[in-house]
This record gives sequence, C-alpha cells and structure tokens, in this order.
Amino acid sequence: MSWFGFLRSRTSGRKIASETATIPLFPVNGLLFPEGRLALKISEPRYLDMAARCLKDETPFGVCLIASGKESGEPATPHTVGTLAHIEAADVPQLGSMTLKVRGGRRFRIVSQTLEQDGLMTGHIELLAEKAIHDIPAGLKDLIPLLKKIVADLGPEKMPEPHDFSDPNWVGYRLTEILPVQLLAKQKLLELDDPVSRLEILHTYLAQREVIR
Repeated sequence: MSWFGFLRSRTSGRKIASETATIPLFPVNGLLFPEGRLALKISEPRYLDMAARCLKDETPFGVCLIASGKESGEPATPHTVGTLAHIEAADVPQLGSMTLKVRGGRRFRIVSQTLEQDGLMTGHIELLAEKAIHDIPAGLKDLIPLLKKIVADLGPEKMPEPHDFSDPNWVGYRLTEILPVQLLAKQKLLELDDPVSRLEILHTYLAQREVIR
C-alpha cells in the first residue's frame, strides 16, 4: 500500500468539541500545526486588513491548506481542517507588505464559510479536542531519540521551547512538520484525532525507510 493510501485508511473516529467561533481564514500552500511556528508574507489588502485587526484585537485567524485555487487572486478553497494562528511577531518591511510569525493553537473544522465584500473568507468553525494521552506506548518510543536529535539540529528558532517529548500530540505534530512528504499527506495527519494512530503511521513510514529500527 502507498504511503498516502495507508495514511488515508487510518483517518477515522473524529471527535468535535462543542466550542464554536467565527474567524477569518487564510488558505495557504503550507500547514500550521498546534504549537508549531509558521512565517507568512502578506501583500494583499484583504489579508493586510485581517492581520491589522487580529493584532489590534489580539485574536487568531485560521490557517488552512489550499484544496483548490491559489494563494493570491480569486479566493481559494481550503481544506476543512486547519489550525488557529496566533500572531507572535509582525513587521512591515515596506509599504503594502507585512511579514508575520505565528504560533499554532487549536485545530478546527470549518462548518460553513462566507466570502466578505473585500474578498476575505470567514469561517464558522468548531474547535477540535485533543485526545489526552499522557505517555507514548513502548513500541513507539524509538521515535523520541530521533526527534530529540532533529530538534537539537534545527535549534531554538525553528523548534522553540517548551519541548515535551513525553506528549504523543507534541511528538506527532513535530515529526509531521519535518517529514519530506506531500502536503496532502501532512493534512491527513493533522486531521487525525488519535495521537497514537498518528505516531503509529509515522513509525511505520520511518521504519520502512530504515530511519528507525
């Protein structure tokens, strides 16, 4: 079975928290994971206005992988599961351009979406709960030394603290971020609600390539 086929077969059993909100959406050719970091460059008026409002109100926006369309021009269609983006730093290197450094918050699922007059897409979302598992199963613990080495190699700018190598969610998201696989495969891993299933998929993939044994 292919990597994508194997991954898709494991995507099931989703649970949704009761929390809902309406947020601006930013479809991009990339992914943001909970507690991950992402750098964004913005030049379109709709997103400049969005960023300015989020900075002023200290509110997040939603980052989603593009399902169809492009980052600029006509509004793209996003995948329905994305991640809240909290702005940690913003800069205006030149007039009409802004760079953002964002931190990933909660995952969400888009229930419905609306296109505003300025071309900005807003989504009515349900926040997704993270399954609380406090230890990594013994058969998957060989993922931890690999991730520790990668984190040390990347340094604190790309892998800022706090690090939690005992948390299956944190370990799974960090490994997914750095895997050299197609974005759609990473999207499917983001959508998984069970952190152990995510780790099992990652473990199988890495063991097949003899990265771990």
